Amino acid sequence: MSDRSFTTIENQWITLKDGTRLAARIWMPDGAEEDPVPSVFEFLPYRKRDGTSLRDESTYPVFAAAGIAGVRVDIRGSGESDGVIDGEYTERELADACELIAWIAAQPWSNGAVGMMGISWGGFNSLQVAALRPPALKAVISIASTVDRYNDDIHYKNGCHLSAQLSWAATMLGYQSRPPDPALAGERWKALWLERLAGEPFFMEEWLSHQRRDDFWRHGSIAEDFSSVEIPALVIAGWADGYRNTPLMAVEGLGDKAKALIGPWVHKYPHFAWPKPRADFHGEAIAWWNKWLRGEDNGIDRLPQTRAYILDAIRPAPRRDSDPGFWIARDVWTPPRMQCFYVEQFGRLTEGMPIPHAPEHPVYLHSPLDTGTASGEYFTLKPDAEMAIDQRSDDAGSLVFDTMPLSGDCDYLGQPVLTLALRSRTSGGNLCARLIDVHPDGTAMRVAFGVVNLTHRDGNADPKPLIPGETVSIRLVLDACGYRFRKGHRIRLSLSTAYWPMILPPPEDEGIEIDMASLGLGLPVLGDHRRIEIKEPANPDPLPRYIEHAAAATERQVVRNLSGNRTDYRIHEDTGLYEHPETGLSTRQLREEVWSISPDDPLSMTGVSTWTCDMRRPGWFVRTVATARIACTATDWIISAVVTAFEDDVQIFEKIFAEKRIPRDLM
Repeated sequence: MSDRSFTTIENQWITLKDGTRLAARIWMPDGAEEDPVPSVFEFLPYRKRDGTSLRDESTYPVFAAAGIAGVRVDIRGSGESDGVIDGEYTERELADACELIAWIAAQPWSNGAVGMMGISWGGFNSLQVAALRPPALKAVISIASTVDRYNDDIHYKNGCHLSAQLSWAATMLGYQSRPPDPALAGERWKALWLERLAGEPFFMEEWLSHQRRDDFWRHGSIAEDFSSVEIPALVIAGWADGYRNTPLMAVEGLGDKAKALIGPWVHKYPHFAWPKPRADFHGEAIAWWNKWLRGEDNGIDRLPQTRAYILDAIRPAPRRDSDPGFWIARDVWTPPRMQCFYVEQFGRLTEGMPIPHAPEHPVYLHSPLDTGTASGEYFTLKPDAEMAIDQRSDDAGSLVFDTMPLSGDCDYLGQPVLTLALRSRTSGGNLCARLIDVHPDGTAMRVAFGVVNLTHRDGNADPKPLIPGETVSIRLVLDACGYRFRKGHRIRLSLSTAYWPMILPPPEDEGIEIDMASLGLGLPVLGDHRRIEIKEPANPDPLPRYIEHAAAATERQVVRNLSGNRTDYRIHEDTGLYEHPETGLSTRQLREEVWSISPDDPLSMTGVSTWTCDMRRPGWFVRTVATARIACTATDWIISAVVTAFEDDVQIFEKIFAEKRIPRDLM
């Protein structure tokens, strides 16, 4: 890496063809107009001025010092950009991205080669834009993203309704209701703010109108046609995050165009993610850009196709700063060999295949509807109780099958597969399967899980009701894992008909009968590999320091009202109040979320998520409060939301998304 001087352009207006001005923050290597440089583009609705400034300032200055320009642009209706957002990964958003790439490539400081990068939303649209093939886009780095918007995002999972859908709808109301910074937008700031307040959508109305995998979800899912992506893609994820499947799916679908890197991490960039060990994201990214945007022969294209951190006998804890394990590489990823297990009499999980034509051995399973409170979040931002905790409380409401203590270490990498036959007493239902490492002292660590809405048993595009009493075959692919089960530990399979609050209950809950004689579990054997070392960041604390005015706080509680037969799952997240030392802008976000259910009544489920967002400077203060709600009947989802805005403690705006009933579509 070089150590080139650079200039930070705090706000660059880019006017699109339709006259809309988008706001960019640019880190520009000095002398670029005389010696043009490659550029890295990131396109987000998360507010460059405050929402992503911390992580942007940890990376783009390093890129600029290496002679690579960074261009971070706010999506329409976000941050300082004009207009109103119109949804997730819409045709307009992706068209804007292509136009911006062309704008970057045409600048006198650009060498004409552009890379696109991001985590989560920015990782999603990097792959989606790559599939559109804008000529100047030469490579992408996609972190914590998906190739399948229906099955591997915060909305649905194999036809199960994820509670994260409400949480994220409230989050987006909170993000999009905040104003531009007057220091950048000038006197227009309030008019822009009122325009977006009046026009911002409640995303969940649209999401719930598409409960099966239709064209709405196929749009932006590159798994529909992997061949549409013709440029190199470095795809990164963490085992502690909900997007853990994407790197392996990418190398399977994109072949030698993709490189996969999977660490132990939550939903963060690898150079500052938890649990440790971290990875030198800066060094690897700069080599990636120099290869594909400059043509430098630095060997980055000869990386193994798959590199993964194999977790080693992890113990759940209130906070996991570091996870034991080891890095491995597979030069060419091929589908793993599956080690098969079946269930012997008396519930013992044993290596081997189910006995053909064995007599049926039905077992009735009907989990309490509050089974699942040890599940953690779908996607995790901190290494605390957002991650799955000790599974014994959930196992109490589950059907469990254990191996004998293992006679040696067993290493796995890939997606486990469960097959079984069952029958239901109703026309629907949910099934959750968890793969668990049982330590000698009984501590239970979740290694992988999968869920399925039984009406989606044959696919998510055309679900079909069950016929009560009729036996059906189920094949459930669990999320990917990389894990070592130690000698003396036991492998456990836990099955439940509820996994709340991660997934919401079906309208009827009468349980299922599982034929234990039919049950087969395949675990993906690690297979041929080599041990490697992954370089860690030179800077162990790469995030800049802001001025703290109020400390952050987080708390998660499960409250069981035994007299009232009610369970609450409560979340309190306070980012604290922090001031940017150069802009003088202070911000704070507070999330309060409560999920509630009676363990024997699926129609008692409710969820409420509220975001309170503050921005302040001396003499200027604004606040927005966004609340989203969900409840249900046997036939409908019931949703509503309200957004309120304050200037100097005076309410200036309120928008009510009136209660809306959306028919349940076999969900």
